[in-house]
Amino acid sequence: MKKTFNRRILLRGLGGAAVAAPFLPSVLEREAKAQGMTVSAPKRLIVFFTYHGCLTDKWFPAKAHGTLSSADYMAMTTLAPMAPYADKLLMVRGIRSMNEWSFDGALGQKNDPHTNPAGSTFTCNPLTPNSMESSASNAGKFDAKPTGRSLDHIAAACVNKPSSGGTPSASSPGASPLFMQIGGVQGSSSNNQSVISWQDDKGTIFPGVGSPTTIYSSLTNLFGSGTPMNPDTYAVARGKSVIDVVRDDLNRLSSVSMSSSDKQKLKAWTDLLHYTGGAVSAGAMCTADTAKTLGLSGTLTGGNITQTANIFQNLAVLSALCDSNRVIFMKMPANGNFSSVVKYKAGDGTMKAIGTDAHSISHRIGNAGMGGQCIADALAQIQAVDSYYASLFAYLVGQLNMFSEGDGKLLDNTATVWIQEMSDGNSHNLNNLPILQAGGCGGYFKTGWAINVEGAKTDMSPGNSSKDCANGQSSFGSLDSVGTPSSTATMPINKYYCNLLNAIGAQADSTGYATPGGTMPVTKFGKYDNTKYFADGGTKASVIENPGEYTQLKA
Repeated sequence: MKKTFNRRILLRGLGGAAVAAPFLPSVLEREAKAQGMTVSAPKRLIVFFTYHGCLTDKWFPAKAHGTLSSADYMAMTTLAPMAPYADKLLMVRGIRSMNEWSFDGALGQKNDPHTNPAGSTFTCNPLTPNSMESSASNAGKFDAKPTGRSLDHIAAACVNKPSSGGTPSASSPGASPLFMQIGGVQGSSSNNQSVISWQDDKGTIFPGVGSPTTIYSSLTNLFGSGTPMNPDTYAVARGKSVIDVVRDDLNRLSSVSMSSSDKQKLKAWTDLLHYTGGAVSAGAMCTADTAKTLGLSGTLTGGNITQTANIFQNLAVLSALCDSNRVIFMKMPANGNFSSVVKYKAGDGTMKAIGTDAHSISHRIGNAGMGGQCIADALAQIQAVDSYYASLFAYLVGQLNMFSEGDGKLLDNTATVWIQEMSDGNSHNLNNLPILQAGGCGGYFKTGWAINVEGAKTDMSPGNSSKDCANGQSSFGSLDSVGTPSSTATMPINKYYCNLLNAIGAQADSTGYATPGGTMPVTKFGKYDNTKYFADGGTKASVIENPGEYTQLKA
């Protein structure tokens, strides 16, 4: 009996197209592209930023260099929520951020302990005006601005697709990053303590977006026709192999009488499905169905800061799936009051709500001053905030890891980075900066490791955060002692930014700085990579003493 097959086999959406493809011209290239099964998925940079540092000795693992397992993360007080993703994490150790405020002004400008890093964390540029904090006017304490663009704008100009097509440029429409301010837009020209996104070298603030509805509305314009996603396509997008989806069709089709030439085409197409990993492209998931799966439907408002943060995080995931922006930054409120969502175990064994805002808690004394009597359970409250941030980052990582793309997950094609304003929130030190990255950005980075870029030492100090308040005091004269010794973990963050830029496809001109249309690897970032050069406000000519990226971080 002659075997036949029904035409609907060829019309089942992704599965049918995959089977029909051998009978179409130039199948191996044209149809793979038509179905979104590209071998090379977009590379993206997603940054989650939090303020006021952490208890570093509760944040860093005991091992400063080497592989880190789920058990290693479970053993860590703060980062236990990251344990399920251990093999996809990269802990970058030994890093110093630029422009550190200090009492003697030896390691940076003396504007303000928060204005300095806000302006320099992502620019590595000095601020103007420069205050020595001894003048009556205290010029620059709150209103100082950096003299260079921030990482989000530099990256977006190089890799984002211009809305009008053509070659990316810093001024082309669509070149700006997606910057989401969780909890509403913060920062102004008169108070820059919380401003981290700067769109030019003139200190122009980029406010970003504080409304999730605004972001969602922009994405709906990219959605498909509104027809439901084909079940086969949806199954593949959620992680099922195309081969699994169309296996029965392929088996039936291979049993049909056909010429040797057609059999060769069918085999070639089957091999291609295996080679591409069988996942649909990000664009194929840019639908109302996906938005609904992410909980993005109806009124996008949260009852508390956690729900609001999750909405913004899911918008970041949807933006990545729609490929609407390849550079996504989001930050938590600088002075967030988490009393409604964050609890801590008090000394008497009871669970209590955080008593004040995160900034005041980080100073141990219940306000933003320096030195004084530690409030009750100060360290337990800081630890609770740290763990809360870790749970939010784990949620973001988990959502990115839920969707398949190319031969892996959406997470695998990003560098998703949790970076903090400073190390210890009381000493305000910038060396030993806590940085945790999820995703290898298409195989560019090594994952499953802690990499100490300062000599690969395995026993680097995690800092002394928990030694404060031992006697009920947070002494003004000994604030620096609760941080990390200034000689430890001092490798410039600039080089890590070169890694991130190269990983997402940015390129440099002959100067080594990333620029749209560049043709060379990025080797320089910022004005200085030595924090001491910031002390006088940046009068020294631009110098990068240690150009290049950290090759130790690469896969």
